[in-house]
Amino acid sequence: MRKTWLLGFGFFSISLTWALYNAFVPLFLESFISSTMVVGFLMTLDNYFALFMQPWIGNRSDRTDTRFGRRMPYLMIGMPLAAVFMALIPLYTSLLTLVLFMLLMNLSMSLYRSPTVALMPDITPEANRSKANGIINFMGGIGTVAAFGAGSILYEANRNLPFAAAGLLTLLALFIVFMSIKEKRDTISYTVSQKQQVRMRGELDRTTVFLLLAIFFWFVAYQGVEAMFTLYGTNHLGLSDGAASFLLTFFSLAFLLFALPSGYLGTKFGKKKMILIGASGLMCVFGAVTFISSLWALRILLILGGIFWACININSYPFVVAAGREQSIGTRTGLYYLVSSLAAIISPPLVGQIIDWTDYASLFVYAAVMMLAALTCVLNIRHSGTAAEQTPEVTI
Repeated sequence: MRKTWLLGFGFFSISLTWALYNAFVPLFLESFISSTMVVGFLMTLDNYFALFMQPWIGNRSDRTDTRFGRRMPYLMIGMPLAAVFMALIPLYTSLLTLVLFMLLMNLSMSLYRSPTVALMPDITPEANRSKANGIINFMGGIGTVAAFGAGSILYEANRNLPFAAAGLLTLLALFIVFMSIKEKRDTISYTVSQKQQVRMRGELDRTTVFLLLAIFFWFVAYQGVEAMFTLYGTNHLGLSDGAASFLLTFFSLAFLLFALPSGYLGTKFGKKKMILIGASGLMCVFGAVTFISSLWALRILLILGGIFWACININSYPFVVAAGREQSIGTRTGLYYLVSSLAAIISPPLVGQIIDWTDYASLFVYAAVMMLAALTCVLNIRHSGTAAEQTPEVTI
């Protein structure tokens, strides 16, 4: 698992970069734009790029063959470009240059995110992929925590510093991954499907369709809560902005601390079982929050929610990979990001409209209903999440 920890530096840099981007870029946009809706739209550019670019890049990487491997060329191009444009963002001179740097940075990130993620199953035996996903998510969580901690201190000193630091750490992460992982040596089964192309439609068997639907619904639930929780805290619970946003720390830290155990449990008991436990538990947590007014009870529920979310999130991507062929790992990675990005685009405005029609109490009712939909989809999956279980299925 040593190489998995080293690959984790790639996820560390990705998570750190996105956390800094999401924390500070809205402040830059707000100096030009008074409409919160427009600021919110511009901040979802990454999801639009992910919707179109990452499935294509993931599929393309399955059919790439160079002396550096299948995935590494995309890292070698995308990571330096992302580092440069991330560092340029705070140096904008107008709204036009700010949006231009944002677009270029998002485009660069889309070039290598799917190939970086696909490297994990490439270098990891199927039996250990839940553990490996726990490791890389743990490294990503550390990157997020570092961004909020050290990034805030650097920003107070000079607004350029956190962006420059993110760029340098991205280059350092590329160096570590490039020097430590040689695809043709380290990949479990290095195969490139050039003559027999891997097509996304060909991957949509019954298991994959229900799994992608489940992923869509639980990300709809998660993204809705994440986007609206601070407003829920201030408007429904009467908390200050800082106190409301701090509550989510209980959820995030619980997820971070349970990322590794969730991967080990998924390996021991099966990915599907852990996802079922997580989806059932998170549905109950979201439903219970609706009736809670005590802050201590809410903190406990958020901690439980983070644990259940780890059960889902750590085991879902390895499940997507296990349900297909080794030759289609990049393609399936792209499909995973397609549905999660679609959820991130749809959920915030959808739950916002529901809240406008009702009130903030409906936020967690909405989340619980979406988790129920996800749970229903998982219950319709016959596959247990083990690659060795491969059986012929009808493609939809």
